[in-house]
Amino acid sequence: MSILTVGIDTAKNVFAVHGVDVAGKVQLRQPKVARGKLNALVASLPPCTIGIEACTGAHYWARQFQAHGHTVKLMAPKLVTPYRMSGKRGKNDAADAAAICEAVGRSNMRFVPVKTEEQQSRLMVHRARQGFVTTRTATINRIRGLLAEFGVVLPLKAEVVRREAAAKLEDLPGYANLVIGDLLSEVHHLDERIKQYDAHIHGMARECTAAKQLMQLMGIGEVTATAIVAMVGNAAEFDSGRQFAAWLGLVPGQYSSGGKIRLGRITKAGDAYLRGLLVIGARAVLNAAANKTDSLSRWALGLAARRGYWKGRSGHRGEERAHGLGGAHQG
Repeated sequence: MSILTVGIDTAKNVFAVHGVDVAGKVQLRQPKVARGKLNALVASLPPCTIGIEACTGAHYWARQFQAHGHTVKLMAPKLVTPYRMSGKRGKNDAADAAAICEAVGRSNMRFVPVKTEEQQSRLMVHRARQGFVTTRTATINRIRGLLAEFGVVLPLKAEVVRREAAAKLEDLPGYANLVIGDLLSEVHHLDERIKQYDAHIHGMARECTAAKQLMQLMGIGEVTATAIVAMVGNAAEFDSGRQFAAWLGLVPGQYSSGGKIRLGRITKAGDAYLRGLLVIGARAVLNAAANKTDSLSRWALGLAARRGYWKGRSGHRGEERAHGLGGAHQG
C-alpha cells in the first residue's frame, strides 16, 4: 500500500482516516476508527504527510504521529472547508477527512506550527488566569446589579465596588447581607488566585530569553511577552511583522474589485486574547507618549494623529504635539 498523503478528521472518540497515493487514488478509507486504535493504525503506515485540522487535541496527535516518522501539518478548519467535495449539505466525518487530505497537498495552503508540550503548558497558565479574571469581573458586576436593587448605585471601578459594597454590607437586610458578603468573599478568593498566576507568569518571563527580548519593546510586559512566546513559538515562521499582524487579525479586511481598493475594519482573524493584550499595550504607549518628547514618542503621536486616534480628544496635549503645536514643549 503506497500512501503519500493522509487526512484525519479528529474527534473525541471516533476518527475518520482518508489516504491517497501519488496519483491521488484512494488507498485508505476508514470512516470510523476508535480512539484507542488510531495511534496503531498511523504507526503501521509508511512515512507520509498527515493533515489535521487545528482544533482540540490536534497538537497532541501531531506530536504522536511525528514520533512515528510522519510529516504532520495542521490547518485552520475554515481553510479546509472549501475542499469538501460534497459541499455544506453533505458534511460527515468521511467527507471531512477527504477534504483534509485534499487541502494538505495544496502548495498555497497555510499551516499552523505544531506546539510543544512546554508551549501548551505555558499557554494553559494564561488561559486559566484569563478565566479567573473573567469570573471576577462577572462577580463584581453581579454585586453592582444586586446592590442597585437596594438603591446603592456603584461606579464601574472594581476597587470602589469592593470598598463601597463592604461599607454598605451591615445596612443590607436579611439574606441580602449574606449574598453580598459571599460574593465579596469570592472576589477576594479570585484576587488571590490571580496573584498566584501573576507570580507564575513572572517566573516564566524571568526564565525565558525570548520573553526578555520582547519586554524591551514599548507596551510589552510580562503577560504579553509570555503569551506571545507560548502562542507563536518559533517567530521565524513569519516572513515579516506585517505577516504577524495579519495572523493576529490586526490588518484591515480588503474588498477590492475593478481596480478600486476598499479597506474595511480589522479582520480580527487571530487569537482574541493575544490581540487584546497588544491593543491594550499600544494604547498605553500612546497615552504615555503624550507626556514625552523623545523621537519615538513624537513618531507614535504623529502616526496616531494621521490615523485619527486623537480625534475628539480636544485639549489633550498629545494632540498638540502630534501636529507640532507643542510650543516650548516640542522636542
